[in-house]
Amino acid sequence: MKLDLVSGCYLQTINQIMYYNSIIETIGNTPLVKLNKVTKGIKGTILAKVEYFNPGNSMKDRMALKMVEDAEKSGLLKPGGTIIEGTSGNTGMGLALAAISKGYKCIFTMSDKQSQEKIDILRAVGAEVMVCPTNVTPDDPRSYYSVARKLNKDIPNSFYPNQYDNMSNTAAHYETTGPEIWEQTEGKITHYAAGVGTGGSMCGVSKYLKEQKSSLISVGIDTYGSVFKKYKETGVFDENEVYPYLTEGIGEDILPKNVNFDLIDTFVKVTDKDSAIMTRRLAREEGLFVGWSCGSAVFGALEYAKEHLKEDDVMVIILPDHGTRYLGKIYNDNWMKDHGYLEAREFASAKDIINKKNGNGKLVTISKDTKVGDAIRIFNQEGISQIPVIDEGNYVGSLMDARILNKLIEDPTLKEKDVSEVMDKSFPFVSMNNTVDVLSSLIDKDNPALLVRDDDNEVHIITKHDLLMAMTN
Repeated sequence: MKLDLVSGCYLQTINQIMYYNSIIETIGNTPLVKLNKVTKGIKGTILAKVEYFNPGNSMKDRMALKMVEDAEKSGLLKPGGTIIEGTSGNTGMGLALAAISKGYKCIFTMSDKQSQEKIDILRAVGAEVMVCPTNVTPDDPRSYYSVARKLNKDIPNSFYPNQYDNMSNTAAHYETTGPEIWEQTEGKITHYAAGVGTGGSMCGVSKYLKEQKSSLISVGIDTYGSVFKKYKETGVFDENEVYPYLTEGIGEDILPKNVNFDLIDTFVKVTDKDSAIMTRRLAREEGLFVGWSCGSAVFGALEYAKEHLKEDDVMVIILPDHGTRYLGKIYNDNWMKDHGYLEAREFASAKDIINKKNGNGKLVTISKDTKVGDAIRIFNQEGISQIPVIDEGNYVGSLMDARILNKLIEDPTLKEKDVSEVMDKSFPFVSMNNTVDVLSSLIDKDNPALLVRDDDNEVHIITKHDLLMAMTN
């Protein structure tokens, strides 16, 4: 046997042929690559830790293997067991590779906003994949979190790693990724930047590097629609910060235990569009065919670097995964044009729509204990077809005239009941920066309107009619 100095594993040798015992022994020791073109005008040295060199093409291979091996040691995962996890795709791939090598089955739950490529890849490596709705709360029984937990409860001899709260996630990066970056930069690193999702790579690496150099600055990259940045700055979990976004792999509507805010010095938020465009630039200008959240990490890190980096500083940005996961989205020109990310045309934003509507009356709402009959009268008086439902200032549901009509036909006595007994889910909140093309992708027959909160904390509604007006004006 011969020790491979790159992987730290012993290579088997037969007649001078060197090999690894299984694919999981090739995880880790990914390269640092200097960014040269997208960093134009920025001081300091910007290096990318390119994690798609892992066998599963993402950094999640590291923590997936660590979670499995720690579960084996503790007896949570037994021979012949089933691994069940909620994943955006990459953790599932890492777990699948570990399962193949160790003889386990896999069942993964995913939200329906994830790319088809991710679903197909997981099925290709033998995993069962269950797709769940995105636009539901984390504790909704249909969410991919809840479905995974229920499967774990119902299936004997199963293990639910729960990458969000499993501290083996952070430990994997503390034990491997952090030391690699320290050695590769010979301790010269001054800034570390990464997208924050589960928090494992951000906090595991940051913890290790800060122990070596207390002056190191860690920059967390967040997305609009996620709670992290405001929570870091205020300590308040603001549900108003949570609304749909398209970027995959970063941001959350929960606070995972792996996110240690004491290890993150500052957050930068990045829009879906800026992330998508930077992802394409990395491929064309740097030769780095990376995934969507990599564009978020680089764009956000460079926004920070423009203001804060000095000539002698060294920033390392972690690039989590590979572009093959996003061939139908980011690397598809038609998809990019449809969402306004390629400059085929200019789209109005939610802010533009609201500004044009100002002066045309305030948002009409009803209380959850309003009688259905009274709500119908409001529909007629105001000439509207949908109304948000509130309870003590919180938006808790919605009422739509077409659905109420159908229900009244079945049961005329509903007129005397409270709205809370017949209301649908609340309309989702979206960012004021989202453009018409993105807004239109979020509206369908089940979700006919969107809510927007302006800088003065006033809430507005955007309907299909508003979008049509914005597209034709």
